[in-house]
Amino acid sequence: MQRPTPTDVEREVSNVDMIVSKGDAEGRITYINPIFVKISGYTQGELMEQPHSILRHPDMPKVIFKYLWDNIKEGRDVVAYVKNLCKDGSYYWVLATVKMAKNPDGSFRNYMSTRRRVNDHAKETIKALYAKLLKIEKEEGVEASQKAFDAFLAEQGITDSESFNAYMQNLNK
Repeated sequence: MQRPTPTDVEREVSNVDMIVSKGDAEGRITYINPIFVKISGYTQGELMEQPHSILRHPDMPKVIFKYLWDNIKEGRDVVAYVKNLCKDGSYYWVLATVKMAKNPDGSFRNYMSTRRRVNDHAKETIKALYAKLLKIEKEEGVEASQKAFDAFLAEQGITDSESFNAYMQNLNK
């Protein structure tokens, strides 16, 4: 599937919208709710079995997804801001909560992500951070971006995934 060319058009996620998806161990989409279809502009058929990265906006620094995957693969929930790319090139911001679901025997079942609206204050704060990380990534590489992200976490007193999640949630209050 061809990736769309990004535009400057933002799609609004309302206060009542809850975007839900599930994915397999490789990050391929196995379930989406109707709100996901509506906001992304893709059909259910176009999204099923595709990697979640099909929605990745080029404004998203790689280090954020590395952080997310490193944590959820270890069974730790992650709350993070994500700018997604729609089928028509527009975009939308969400606060995503990503969890690993397990079977009763403790084995992996799937990853589940719920996403909700982002307030303007959180969006501006995160846009500035992501722009800085992305600039470093493009000029100096992912490793340098990781160092800058680690420095940001230290500046905020974020020492683990729980304090990271709390920081992200508090921005959206």
